[in-house]
Amino acid sequence: MALEDDIRTLGETPMLDQLGRDAQRLIAFSAERVRLAKGDVLFREGDRADSAYVVAAGAVTLSRKGAEKRVGRGALIGELALIDDVLRPATATAAEPTELLKIARGLFRRLFDEYPDLARSLHGRLAARVQANIDELKSLEARLRR
Repeated sequence: MALEDDIRTLGETPMLDQLGRDAQRLIAFSAERVRLAKGDVLFREGDRADSAYVVAAGAVTLSRKGAEKRVGRGALIGELALIDDVLRPATATAAEPTELLKIARGLFRRLFDEYPDLARSLHGRLAARVQANIDELKSLEARLRR
């Protein structure tokens, strides 16, 4: 994919969509491209997380204790790893041939140095998104127990 395609994908990705074009360009230029075949595991539940991933093409299945969720192009996976040292809460497996942009925590922190207003605007949105993810996983687990 071309740099402009990656910038467009980042512009369509929740949370990253509010970054300015310059910040999206920095991420697109600096992110590592990861290619997976169907069935390849990106990471496993309990692994240490030092980066997040944006699905540029294809789809990923996130699974945890029997609950599954499939995400596709434009999904941001593992966003909490961008700001803190955490463990992966789910296993991520390619549901089909998939390309991702790997955003390292260091790159994300660099954005805050270069664009300090981002830290304030993203903090609340990230906290709400993480809480929504936690609530969704709890709801899935509760349904599985029934």
